[in-house]
Order: sequence, then C-alpha cells, then structure tokens
Amino acid sequence: MHPASFSLQTHGKGTYEITREISQIVSESGVCTGTVTVFVQHTSASLVIMENADPSARTDLHAFFDHLVPEDTPYFIHTYEGPDDMPSHIRMALTRTSEVIPIIDGRMTLGTWQGIFLFEHRDHSHQRRLVVMVAGD
Repeated sequence: MHPASFSLQTHGKGTYEITREISQIVSESGVCTGTVTVFVQHTSASLVIMENADPSARTDLHAFFDHLVPEDTPYFIHTYEGPDDMPSHIRMALTRTSEVIPIIDGRMTLGTWQGIFLFEHRDHSHQRRLVVMVAGD
C-alpha cells in the first residue's frame, strides 16, 4: 500500500481537474498493476470522472446540478453556513466521495477523454483534502 494525500484550494463551485496530481502519485508509488483509490474528506465536495477535452461538458454538468438542487429551496432547514449549505450536501450525496481506477503498466487506465475532478459544491473558496491509496504490485 502506498498512501498519499494532498490539498486543493478551490475558488467556488465548479470542477477542478486532479488527474495530473493522481498520475504523479501513481508513478511515484512504483505500482505496475493494481488500483488507485482517491477519496475527498468533505461533505460538500465530491469526485467525478468526466470528459476533460471540452470544458462545455463540465459547464453543462454544473448547470444541471444547479437546476437539480437549487439553492433557493424554501423547505431546506440546514442553512447554518448559508443558502448553499444543504444543496452542497445533497449534490455530494448524488455523486461520490471516492473513485477507484485500475492501474496497468504503471499508469491509470482512464479513457481517452476521461479526467478525475474534484466537484466543489460550495459558492466560496475552500481548502479540500484528498487521500490517495495506491495498491498493487
């Protein structure tokens, strides 16, 4: 097992590509065949594997989640940290807090247009902590 962690500063809602950081951790682990697990330690951010070639795909993803879980929902009572508080938790619950990617020949087996993204659901900047575990031979 090869544990690692890193922090990422976000600048409000959106997707932040972390593929390069994860690839570097996989490379430094020396694992040739195995898996890498990425986990975000927060309840108002998540992880997604998404197209990384055309940013408009992520723009549409952001718009969809804004429509699906709007911040002006009158029946939300968990608004201690503002109107984006409960919507950010619901958006996280609808996605994932971890991703597992196979490693073959020392590289992640992501598809041609796939990237790993931290999906920030809060309006304001946050320091997000990610834990990465590389396992294999």
